[in-house]
Amino acid sequence: MKVLSPFGPKIARLKLSKSTIKKINIEVDKIISKKNLLKKLDYSNKLVGQVKQEFQLPKIFIKKNLKKILYKAVKDYIFKSLGKKISKIKIKNFWVVRQFNDEYNPVHFHDGHISGVGYLKIPKFSKNKKHTQTDGSIDFINGNKMLLSECIFNHQPKVGDMILFPHYLMHTAYPFKTKGERRSFSFNLEIDKKIANVFSK
Repeated sequence: MKVLSPFGPKIARLKLSKSTIKKINIEVDKIISKKNLLKKLDYSNKLVGQVKQEFQLPKIFIKKNLKKILYKAVKDYIFKSLGKKISKIKIKNFWVVRQFNDEYNPVHFHDGHISGVGYLKIPKFSKNKKHTQTDGSIDFINGNKMLLSECIFNHQPKVGDMILFPHYLMHTAYPFKTKGERRSFSFNLEIDKKIANVFSK
């Protein structure tokens, strides 16, 4: 794990194992193939994404396959950022985003304390004149650009990438023009209130 930014919000960037990515993709494909289950897990009415599908992963699957991974990553993130050990972590929500040609996620923020995004599938972008650096990428936005101070951090996702960030950090996922699916997951977590509330004594 690498924690970025000496000033402003800290972002953690890490890599998930191929076996973890495979397990999630198998579960996602299973949900997609069952219309009733997909309808039951639909989460699009609670999100701002202008995308094909957004749905939750079953809690049983998260508990069995992802809980330990997320908890360890968040504990490391908080310790490396603040030098503090957390004792409470609660998953508030966890959902999958399926993004296709011309779809996007507008600038937004999350709830909870710590949020994250991970990448399960990335389409192959065509290298033509209209291709831009932002196609299918994610921007994190904070403050204003000033001398020696950037306000945008752009990440070009690769399969297996996972990024942790504070819930309030504004971000956006750009559209792209190519065939294929950009599949990701997002989540929000709550941690110890004494650590999350920077104004507590």
